[in-house]
Amino acid sequence: MAVFAHSRPAAEGVLGAGFSFGSLFAGIAAWNDRRVTRRELSKLSDRELEDIGLCRADIDTIVDQIR
Repeated sequence: MAVFAHSRPAAEGVLGAGFSFGSLFAGIAAWNDRRVTRRELSKLSDRELEDIGLCRADIDTIVDQIR
């Protein structure tokens, strides 16, 4: 099974100090990361989830840890 991992640089301060677009962008990026992670984990079979040490009930817990 292939694993794809990526990281996104923090968006804080992208548009200048004290401006809220940076935190707005970071919030949207985090929401999208949670959405994509939930979708991809939900696509896996129970056997594939077991191979990585998860069960279907763990998906929400994992996704909630993404900030």
